[in-house]
Amino acid sequence: MYALFKKEISNFLNSLIGIMVIVIFLLITGLFLWVFQSDFNIMSFGYANLDSLFILAPWVFLFLVPAVTMRSFAEEKRTGTMEMLFTKPLSDWQIVLGKYFAGVALVILALIPTFIYFFSVYHLSQPVGNVDIGGIWGSYIGLFFLSATFVSVGLFCSSITNNQILAFLLSVFLCGFLYIGFDMIYSMALFGKVDLFIQHLGMSSHYSSLSRGVVDTRDILYFISVIVLFLSSTKLVLSSRKWSKEER
Repeated sequence: MYALFKKEISNFLNSLIGIMVIVIFLLITGLFLWVFQSDFNIMSFGYANLDSLFILAPWVFLFLVPAVTMRSFAEEKRTGTMEMLFTKPLSDWQIVLGKYFAGVALVILALIPTFIYFFSVYHLSQPVGNVDIGGIWGSYIGLFFLSATFVSVGLFCSSITNNQILAFLLSVFLCGFLYIGFDMIYSMALFGKVDLFIQHLGMSSHYSSLSRGVVDTRDILYFISVIVLFLSSTKLVLSSRKWSKEER
């Protein structure tokens, strides 16, 4: 699995997509937080915080993560290298986890440079250090789990088709629905007492909860459960593909 992980990371960093994802993420967040005169501009707030980053970043990852994961299985199936992957001494879980951890590693590489934003805000505050450190670290934890969930969804979408564009569109739709879809249903107030339960099915409420700086194990377990669900579904798709090959 480690060999597959290294291969995937190498493919990401040696390809235009992997580098572009990191650059685009940093460019968009950097411009909106420090340059453009908008509601996201930190200098326009009058007080030091990184709320803008944690509002903007999920929407950027909503499109960038599917752009990375769309090739994971779809490209392998299109080029015929999927069969070669099955012949290697790797279990289905090792294949899925190797590709998954590579995608998560790329997300981490994109997030690490944003610590510069944190140190900038920390030193810009008056007095120095007058920032909600707990809230910021809670937001980073929430953003990590949110992005890791996006990766698992993207892998699943890539596993069910050999068309990269279709995998991308399916992934954006599913990630978007999981992020804000349940909140939209909740806002319609259609189901009475069940509405609050429906809201908690979505990622947004759990992400917001972590962003308040209180790391609740229920929020962590929610994200882990969704990740396991989609990784298990991806493994099932791979297994069914192998079974169909054997039957032939």
